[in-house]
Amino acid sequence: MKPLTQRSKSVSNKKMTFMERIYLPAIFGGMWITLKHFFKKKNTVSYPEETRPVAPIYRGQHVLKRDDEGRERCTACGLCAVSCPAEAITMDAAERENGDEHLYREEKYAKKYEINMLRCIFCGLCEEACPKEAIFLTDRIVDADFGRGEFIYGKDKLVEKVDERIDVSKRQVWDYH
Repeated sequence: MKPLTQRSKSVSNKKMTFMERIYLPAIFGGMWITLKHFFKKKNTVSYPEETRPVAPIYRGQHVLKRDDEGRERCTACGLCAVSCPAEAITMDAAERENGDEHLYREEKYAKKYEINMLRCIFCGLCEEACPKEAIFLTDRIVDADFGRGEFIYGKDKLVEKVDERIDVSKRQVWDYH
């Protein structure tokens, strides 16, 4: 039968030379490579004290932004949750009560807003889908932890503090040319 492709090769039983049979050149070659790497500069960074430079378009931890008056921008439209390919975002909407005008911009707000950071793939589709520019990915690294429950971020971790605004203007500049 004729083969369909020409990728198959015939195997030959080539006899090994004396130097190949005693394996000494191979052992010395491996030791030489080890010695070369032994004296090279280390790539390790002592993380808490030193940090590596991060690209300006790095997508890290999420933040729910506030407007200039300190009110939450999110109106619980659900477009971020629908656009998320990993289905990491869940939310519950509620109606704004009388007297809460200083907390929420619109009549509808997100009573519960959660992102499962273990599912999130940091693609940025949630920030592109948001019509109110309420959610952004910052340059902050998501904290490590031992328990899985700590990676479900609620509004307590996501909404920026009124007195500690997070600058996302560097993330918004994107040059396609």
